[in-house]
Amino acid sequence: MSVFDDTRLDDPAALGAADHLLRRLATAGARVRAELEASEDVLSKLTSDGFRPRAVVAVGRDARLVRAVLEPVCPVPFLAWPGPGLPGWAGPLDLVVVLGGATEDPDAVSAAGEAVRRGCGLMVAAPEDSPVAIASAGLRHAIRLPSQSDDQLAAAVAVLQALHQMELGPEVDHKAVASMLDDVAIECSPNKDVASNPAKDLALVLADALPLVWGGSVLAARAARRVVEALRLASGRPALAADAGHLLPVLNQPPRDLFADPFDKPEELRPALVVLDDGMEDGGVAEQRRKLEEKAQAHDVRVCTVTQAAGTDIARYAALTQHGRYAAAYLGLGLGRYGSATGTDPLEPGIPSEDPAW
Repeated sequence: MSVFDDTRLDDPAALGAADHLLRRLATAGARVRAELEASEDVLSKLTSDGFRPRAVVAVGRDARLVRAVLEPVCPVPFLAWPGPGLPGWAGPLDLVVVLGGATEDPDAVSAAGEAVRRGCGLMVAAPEDSPVAIASAGLRHAIRLPSQSDDQLAAAVAVLQALHQMELGPEVDHKAVASMLDDVAIECSPNKDVASNPAKDLALVLADALPLVWGGSVLAARAARRVVEALRLASGRPALAADAGHLLPVLNQPPRDLFADPFDKPEELRPALVVLDDGMEDGGVAEQRRKLEEKAQAHDVRVCTVTQAAGTDIARYAALTQHGRYAAAYLGLGLGRYGSATGTDPLEPGIPSEDPAW
């Protein structure tokens, strides 16, 4: 097991080894702005025109995020479809939304091609020369949002804005989302030392722990899954995001041995509970959180809370996810997975094909 070295978190040479990752995190707000600017011409002409689809089917990257935002308010049935293809009932009366990236996504490509074949209404958010865009080219009246990067959050914000203008979803303030991401980048900047950087502090908590990440609301739960993906990728360790019912049994840990040699069995990591709090706590969510925190305290499991209670729903989601991704980056840095302090042997993390974390 890699040993976590906290001196790497403030070491310029070590931070330089992870510059490719930290720089991408820092420019997340800029990518949201670029995505909406690129889609401005399309969005300016987009209205409902009195047409309301029978149902909306979302496919591809972050389709489940779009579902989490739309389901509470969408006036028609909404489905996030895992693919391939489309549900058997989807046809010309339905709207298919495909979120694709620059890399090939067979399920998204299959859904776009099937939507063209069946004559469905189609909205595509993908780079112009991407496999998804090519597969949808046969439908003349498709709505095409030209993605400027492979950033799935930026593409999802553009899609949510388009669906709002079609009177299918809530208002989306993309400037607020971008501003929130900029604030997180400042707060979690590598230039801030451990004492004043919440992401580095969280990385220290997780340095010798197996992360259990919980979010009570629908969007916080979705953020928890994104954070766990980033933690797994950065550390190479197991991490779990789940509802309270699944996490409570994992918190049943034996008492910590205060006299144990920490180097005797370093592979035996204890869980640490990370609570993502987006301020949307009804009675049920508050009760679940109370049970988790009480169980963690009773079994000597550390609890760390990441809070973002201000801003729109999607902005809070973006901030919580980005905090977790910064923490994951610093965790990987402390574990030496992005190169040593001299910058040798850097690890370039890959992107999971099913559910990319970065």
